[in-house]
Amino acid sequence: MGDSCLWKQLFLFLFLVEMVAGKHIPTTLEGPFTPATRSFDSSLRQGSDDLPMDDPRLAKKAHSIFPEQIALAISSPTSMWVSWVTGDSQIGLSVTPLDPSTVASEVWFGKESGKYPFVQRGTSTVYSQLYPFKGLLNYTSGIIHHVRLQGLEPGQRYYYKCGDSSLSAMSQENVFETLPLPGPNTYPHRIAVVGDLGLTGNSTTTVDHMTENDPSMILMVGDLTYANQYLTTGDKGVSCYSCAFPDAPIRETYQPRWDGWGRFMEPLTSRVPMMVIEGNHEIEPQVDGITFKSYTTRFSVPSEECGSHSSFFYSFNAGGVHFIMLGAYVDYNTTGAQYAWLKNDLLKMDRTVTPWLVAAWHPPWYNSYSSHYQEFECMRQEMEALLYQHNVDIVFSGHVHAYERINRVYNYTLDPCGPVYITVGDGGNIEKIDIDHADDPGKCPSSTDNHPEFGGVCHLNFSSGPTKGKFCWDKQPDWSAFRESSFGHGILEVINSTYALWTWHRNQDIYKEHSSGDQIYIVRQPEVCSKNIKSVGESPNGGNNLQAESSSLGQIHVNWIKATVIRMEDITGAESI
Repeated sequence: MGDSCLWKQLFLFLFLVEMVAGKHIPTTLEGPFTPATRSFDSSLRQGSDDLPMDDPRLAKKAHSIFPEQIALAISSPTSMWVSWVTGDSQIGLSVTPLDPSTVASEVWFGKESGKYPFVQRGTSTVYSQLYPFKGLLNYTSGIIHHVRLQGLEPGQRYYYKCGDSSLSAMSQENVFETLPLPGPNTYPHRIAVVGDLGLTGNSTTTVDHMTENDPSMILMVGDLTYANQYLTTGDKGVSCYSCAFPDAPIRETYQPRWDGWGRFMEPLTSRVPMMVIEGNHEIEPQVDGITFKSYTTRFSVPSEECGSHSSFFYSFNAGGVHFIMLGAYVDYNTTGAQYAWLKNDLLKMDRTVTPWLVAAWHPPWYNSYSSHYQEFECMRQEMEALLYQHNVDIVFSGHVHAYERINRVYNYTLDPCGPVYITVGDGGNIEKIDIDHADDPGKCPSSTDNHPEFGGVCHLNFSSGPTKGKFCWDKQPDWSAFRESSFGHGILEVINSTYALWTWHRNQDIYKEHSSGDQIYIVRQPEVCSKNIKSVGESPNGGNNLQAESSSLGQIHVNWIKATVIRMEDITGAESI
């Protein structure tokens, strides 16, 4: 019996179990949903301290020339990036970079365990984090290797070792499985989505829970290590840098936390590709105005493959899903290189081959928490219209350390053809969970608060609806479907060209069977949105001359609520790999 038939039978079985148990998983066809908030569980802690560098999950175990911090990233449907680190990093007042030419970059691989008939070689480099201030410690990395494996078969398991065979310094055997070719009937098995992870005890629970859910790829939506919550001397990380170090001459970092994070993630990333996008904690300014050095050096992304030629924004395919990763901390204006690339990438996309269009960037555009409220309104005004015109299905973001799922929306107006925005910045970092909402009494930020670390300030008062003339709502906004302040991660399971199951897993539910914090079927309606989509301009304001009008639930398009029952022939018609 083929995998497709097995998957259909499994899905039918789960559907019947759901029916027998009386559990109903809603679909977006039933929306827009009445806004709901699950209050913070006061029996839980709002955060936890970072793991120390001598923790077994962070400490270095590999001998100097042997690979560590092994990580995979998707290059194309038939190629995979393998990255790792060799050698010892240095930190001190004076540091000398290692010579990358002293260790080769090789990956030996094959389809059978213990047999490696293929070998490919790549490049290696080092980077330094240098500070122009007396007393601050400088850092230079180990040798960072990147090898692109090409000519792979889709949906195939490969066994591999990486390192330098001439020095007999190869890693232990690892294994990965390539993703399916682009097509409307094949999709990744599970896509994990997580943001703002860090290296705390909560981060450990998040990664353990995510590993238990057995993803076939990971979307990491920014803010990875929180190495910039430290001084260069290391010592103890803090939850508020400006509070603890108000006189620091520059936003310092303790770069060895990057090495610890690579070791922490290796058990997962050595077998599951992780696709990253930068967040504000990756900026890490240093001498001569250099930024993002650790992010751009440590990670491989398919920037050349997709034509963006930038680590800050790129795209890739995974089966029938086209992913667009956008940069909020580089130029996003309509006149810039990122916008031009995005427009071209969207125009080239064939929805008959990749029906699903998923976008991700770090700071959310739609956010009802006090933290980062309207912070990236400028980016929304520049780019939202273009994404709406091309029927983006789902948008994932982080930045806000909590969970929120948004009703389909465009320009702050409920719209059946708008994307489903989901914030998952609740990975567990040292800055703690966000619990205040902008609509809570006394919690509306001032219009002078929440300045972005890149770009301008475009805060606005709403011009119509229940918040006319106001900066904040006085109740949960109608576009906010559900929110909760808990640590966790999400899993996206694309079933076919129409249906995808989204599940948000809270950390406190890790030991509870069949438990989830939020779950919904996201349903595409191309037959509706391709015909009824609004004409929107591509001006610098993104067609937002309406100044964020808000509509009531009763004003939504009738097509949005035309069906509330999933037909079994619709949700079992695809193969999942």
